[in-house]
Amino acid sequence: MAFSTASSRSIAERWRRLLCLLLWLPLLAWAAEIEVNNPQLLASDDGYVLNADFAFDLNARLEEAVTKGVALHFVAEFELGRPRWYWFDDKLVTRTQTVRLAYHALTRQYRVTTGGGLHQSYGTLTEALRAVSRLRNWLVVERGDKAPKSGDTLQAALRIRLDLNQLPRPFQISALGNKDWNLSSDWKIWAATLPALPPLPAPAAAPTPAVETR
Repeated sequence: MAFSTASSRSIAERWRRLLCLLLWLPLLAWAAEIEVNNPQLLASDDGYVLNADFAFDLNARLEEAVTKGVALHFVAEFELGRPRWYWFDDKLVTRTQTVRLAYHALTRQYRVTTGGGLHQSYGTLTEALRAVSRLRNWLVVERGDKAPKSGDTLQAALRIRLDLNQLPRPFQISALGNKDWNLSSDWKIWAATLPALPPLPAPAAAPTPAVETR
């Protein structure tokens, strides 16, 4: 009887370990492929801008897609708010920005388009990816916004992901359930103290009207 009980416990323990492994496998398979580094909120004349670096590489499937003319859209998402222990976080700012990476066969150039249409061309994919991985001077809080104030310590969060919804339809279908197309980061969360904004320039003095003499 003692042997039977021990054997049953051993089998139960094996099943428990197997169940844990099965639960963890999807998380391991879909682990974040992009690392968010050095996020910083800086003061500017227009408000607060965000700088950050993203560490990633394109796998063979994505690199082949780009060189065959498929544009990749990377969406950066930013949130700024106050954490509250008694309820959901109080979000003050939510921003998104899309960076488009495309290859033009006629010019043999890679083009990176950011935000409102600003673009730059590069001769190699390595140079283009370096541009995609550098987020600079993204205006996330305008000076006129009333909610965030200089000196406030807030909770900031940033992530970036490949937007599969902007792929051509046939590629959207093939990307479903395929980890080769899963390129994203986890949320990078940090405590951000807003620095003081630079003073606004003094308004120009009105010109003195000329005195007509006779």
